[in-house]
Amino acid sequence: MPFPSATAPHCADAVDRHRPYEDLQALVTGTLFVALGVVVFNQAGLLTGGTVGVALLTHYASGMDFAPAYFLVNLPFYVLAWMRMGAAFTVKTFAAVALLSLLAHLLPLGLAFQHLSPVLAAILGGQLCGTGMLILFRHRASLGGFNVLVLYLQERFGWRAGKVQMVLDSLIVLGGLVVADVPRVALSVLGAVVLNLTLAINHRPGRYLAV
Repeated sequence: MPFPSATAPHCADAVDRHRPYEDLQALVTGTLFVALGVVVFNQAGLLTGGTVGVALLTHYASGMDFAPAYFLVNLPFYVLAWMRMGAAFTVKTFAAVALLSLLAHLLPLGLAFQHLSPVLAAILGGQLCGTGMLILFRHRASLGGFNVLVLYLQERFGWRAGKVQMVLDSLIVLGGLVVADVPRVALSVLGAVVLNLTLAINHRPGRYLAV
């Protein structure tokens, strides 16, 4: 993220150069937020976009646990991440995906909801996932999957990343009609909108400054 050197050179350095312990803290916090959002979605039987949505859809359709499904779904995208983003980004992303898989498996062992409104689950789950992804993005990591793919397609073929991402997410959520009723799919769309709005409003160059 470029910043005018004449106005805030030290701030720019602070943004661009996180210390290893700061990256580690962000990795744990970001994945914990997303894992909690996944648990909320799962508890309410909702879907979301991206590879998280594919893993949830696999879980609902086959009964396969979310954690291994999510880890396996992301494997093909690491090659693209390595080619486009470099080794450091790929290693961080691999660690985030592995940690999210682990946390999504462990959290339900210590956390349960006696009552959870599906509407609240859509909003809360979307905000938790969006905030967790935002933390990871700001430390040059991601949860892999379609984020890397759409950036590659934009670079290779000129396809707009935002539009391709929206199409892919829509297809995943609509795929939920196979395993869920229309109201739950509609609430899944709400959750995906909340997630993407959380990212769109907060993930902008120049806003990651403590001023």
